[in-house]
Amino acid sequence: MSETPGWSSPDQQPNQPQQPNQPPPPAGQPGYYAPPPPGPAPTIKPGVIPLRPLAVGEIVDGAITTMRKYPALLIGAAAVVAAVTQILGLLVQLPFLDDLTAVATLDPNTVTQQQAMEQLTRGITGFLTGTLLSVLLLLIGTVFLSGFITVVVGHAVLGRPVTFAQAWNEFKPRLLPLLGATLLSGLVVTIGVILCIIPGIYVGVLFSLIGPALVLERCGVGTAFSRSRALVTGAWWRTFGILLLAAIISGVISWIISLPFGLMGAATNGFSDDPTAALSVGSLVLSTIGAIVASTITLPFSSAVNVLIYVDRRMRAEGMDIELQRAAGHGGI
Repeated sequence: MSETPGWSSPDQQPNQPQQPNQPPPPAGQPGYYAPPPPGPAPTIKPGVIPLRPLAVGEIVDGAITTMRKYPALLIGAAAVVAAVTQILGLLVQLPFLDDLTAVATLDPNTVTQQQAMEQLTRGITGFLTGTLLSVLLLLIGTVFLSGFITVVVGHAVLGRPVTFAQAWNEFKPRLLPLLGATLLSGLVVTIGVILCIIPGIYVGVLFSLIGPALVLERCGVGTAFSRSRALVTGAWWRTFGILLLAAIISGVISWIISLPFGLMGAATNGFSDDPTAALSVGSLVLSTIGAIVASTITLPFSSAVNVLIYVDRRMRAEGMDIELQRAAGHGGI
């Protein structure tokens, strides 16, 4: 991927000699290039998207097509990551369930207020600790998956086959920088949300292309922030709209998949109104299974959409479609 023309940023492109005002050689002489024929240029589509600025529907369709063309890589990797993170998260939280259920069933006639507060504090602290560890595991898994999918989509755009080992070898050097960039951008967005929700959303969209820039351009963390800002500037609303559409699609799919597991979990508890019923081991196991299945579908889709937004922005703002056409073997176009 790093050797593929077109992925490097404009600042990384080698300088080409410029010869202004030099007339082209006469027809039939070496170096002569005939002018392009009249009419619109033919659409070049070596991979999952046409190599030209994309419509919104083409971005969504390209993400779905990538999942269908590389199911073992995308869906398989997502299934493994979702299973590992969700199961480990469940195992981390299970030891604290007894404290929470004990708090909910305390009898005020048999315990003092101080004992109840101690039990409540212990239960909440333990559960929050388990939740924090679960979120950290999910973050690491999601960062790995998004970077891995970025490499696969980069190949899919050019219609090139890629194996797991090849994608991993290309992504491996970028894993720690991507994790650091994700944590830093998450901190910036969180601060923006705390100050006011709107600045948090604005910053989140502005830096939404950090991952693809860092992985595909193989640049540093600071440069990735600058690249994302430069690409989104002037197209913030379009980028926001596409990300929102992808989030809605993912949310609907996740809800549809998770609903049967939630109903089965409620059925195991007899549809009890007791709030502690949702904390039973059976309910949590079923909800975890539902989350694994849903994440297996939604995480690759969202990541692929994000990468294709990056590709579209580069084709629109930097003319990268020409470089990609050459890389795909259409240098004469």
